[in-house]
Amino acid sequence: MPDYRIIVDLSDRKLHLLDGNIVTRSFPVGIGRMVTQTPTGEFTIINKQANPGGPFGAFWMGLSKPHYGIHGTNDPSSIGHLVSHGCIRMYNDDVLALSKLVPINTRVTIRP
Repeated sequence: MPDYRIIVDLSDRKLHLLDGNIVTRSFPVGIGRMVTQTPTGEFTIINKQANPGGPFGAFWMGLSKPHYGIHGTNDPSSIGHLVSHGCIRMYNDDVLALSKLVPINTRVTIRP
């Protein structure tokens, strides 16, 4: 049984999926703008929703910090940039792949 957790590195705009302490996959992400920065700290995934609509792309995984989540995008050119209102934005294919692997209650560490 994998022991998945997620680390989001804001400095290099990457989301890393770890099994134990080993990085198994890494994905490029878009993160919050200067005025709407992505929060740092320890969170968990509390809900998952396919096709949430609007700018959230193909999938939404809500974090334990209200109104923040890991989600797809309807603007793939935004990945890798400071673009969101604080959420972690991924390519739709990437967020779908990730959502199949990580269960609700997965730990998410966001570091500067």
